[in-house]
Amino acid sequence: MTASREEFEARLRQIGAERYHDKHPFHHLLHSGGCTPDQVRAWVINRYYYQSRIPMKDAAFMSRVEDPALRRAWRSRIEDHDGRDGNEGGIRRWLRLAEAVGLNADYVASAQGVLPATRFAVDAYVRFVRDKTLLEAVAASLTELFAPKIHAARIEGLLANYAFADDSSLSYFRNRLTEAPKDVAFGLEWVLDHADTAEKQDAAANALIFKTDVLWSQLDALHSAYVDPARIPPGAWQPGTGLMAQAAE
Repeated sequence: MTASREEFEARLRQIGAERYHDKHPFHHLLHSGGCTPDQVRAWVINRYYYQSRIPMKDAAFMSRVEDPALRRAWRSRIEDHDGRDGNEGGIRRWLRLAEAVGLNADYVASAQGVLPATRFAVDAYVRFVRDKTLLEAVAASLTELFAPKIHAARIEGLLANYAFADDSSLSYFRNRLTEAPKDVAFGLEWVLDHADTAEKQDAAANALIFKTDVLWSQLDALHSAYVDPARIPPGAWQPGTGLMAQAAE
């Protein structure tokens, strides 16, 4: 039986309440000031891989969209990350955070030290958006419903607990406080409009669950590798490498 718009929106929001990665132990460790400098660096390196693939994911999505209105609405997401005149973009802001924690930005951008599980999860998300229905692709982006809360908590927690945190290093998160609500308002309305059968509602809900799994698995990988340093897999970032010269001295 097809749920009403209100019932279906409540179902989507409940997925976030139960499965969003703000409940992960690594999230709490980071925001409470419990991470070592190297654990923060590992998070920055691995999260960069996710950030860098978001515009690639969105470009793959747009390549399949025939409706010009949907393409116009969606393309600002690419500009938010890649930048445009007067906006350096989220990727550059993330690399500024990398420099603030003592990492060499070129090393981070190379993705050489990314954990295998991070790479597999993020690449799976790009493929999901490229290959699944447009409805499922848009629904997967609806983790943005829950993002402003985690960004606000992250700003507060990092400022309170880490010397590197200031307006410059945290500018990525501050910008997302205004960018994400704009994106999700459109995406949520689009999903509610197009998930007009019980089967489509199930597909959209499962797509959102898939995306929460992608985010959760990234923190699982970080916690496994760097909270217990003996479990860093071959090829992943090793503490003491990839640092700015002054941090290495």
